[in-house]
Amino acid sequence: MKDEDFYQIFITGTGDYLDEFLEKGLGGVIFFSKDINSETDFKELICDVKTKAVYPPFLAIDQEGGRVERTENIRPRRLSAKETYNRGLDYLQLQTEEMAGELKSFGLNLNFAPVLDVNTNPQNPVIGDRAFGDNPEDVIKASKVVFDIYKKTGIITCAKHYPGHGDTVQDSHKSLPVINLPLEVMEKIHIAPFKSAIQSGVPMIMAAHLDCKCFGEPGLPVTLSPKAIAYLRKNLGYNGVIITDDMNMGGVAGFSPEEAAVAALHAGIDILLYRACDAETKKVINNIYKRFKQDKELYALAENAVKRIKYLKAAYLL
Repeated sequence: MKDEDFYQIFITGTGDYLDEFLEKGLGGVIFFSKDINSETDFKELICDVKTKAVYPPFLAIDQEGGRVERTENIRPRRLSAKETYNRGLDYLQLQTEEMAGELKSFGLNLNFAPVLDVNTNPQNPVIGDRAFGDNPEDVIKASKVVFDIYKKTGIITCAKHYPGHGDTVQDSHKSLPVINLPLEVMEKIHIAPFKSAIQSGVPMIMAAHLDCKCFGEPGLPVTLSPKAIAYLRKNLGYNGVIITDDMNMGGVAGFSPEEAAVAALHAGIDILLYRACDAETKKVINNIYKRFKQDKELYALAENAVKRIKYLKAAYLL
């Protein structure tokens, strides 16, 4: 494996060191509201990233509709997932087609959506109307519409937040939420939409920073849990790309940045996501690179991850 291939396992936000890592082979870039202040400037930024990248990069965004919509600086937000679904499948199809077309026109190729969480806890501080509904049937029905439209548009979808963030009373941006449900309940309600998405061929899944007791590794976020990722691969038969939620979030704050990153790769994660390409991210990537060169097991895991990443890019980006 070439050195450039190693950097494929990272997606970062913009920042002081972005150009440096694009030239080394960075896997992709995620854009936030701060990066989108006019259509023209944003298209120029994307063009600049593509020009400097060694390999075709993932050009990603969180564009769910409602509260999580990164184009908020250039136009009013659309309806949330829940509000859209409540208006009927025809309306959901219309809004999704509009959103997918807009992202395509910018030059983006990856949307960290749809949300497949089943919002079963009314006190949930982070999901709420980001979910299509409070039962798996509605979430599955709505997500099939979204997956189909994005596939036709040629944009990669990423189902999140495996294995389901809907029953929490904590926000994984701030701390590590605990989900103390038996596996049978998780499977019946929260994992069911992910199982359906896998059967529909979803190309990417985002793992969440959740302490799910059902996997038998208490204290470990799903993103760092070999058993949780093995369940996704073996029990659900998922062969696509698995990405972490943002590695700067509070859900992994109990681990050093390097420790968390290495643990995620050993768990079976393919891509590590960082919200910025700043000095801290540079330090983490450089330290993992040194480990990668010395650790045969880490090297083999990265090699397998790169194969999956390149397969996905060949299907959508080339």
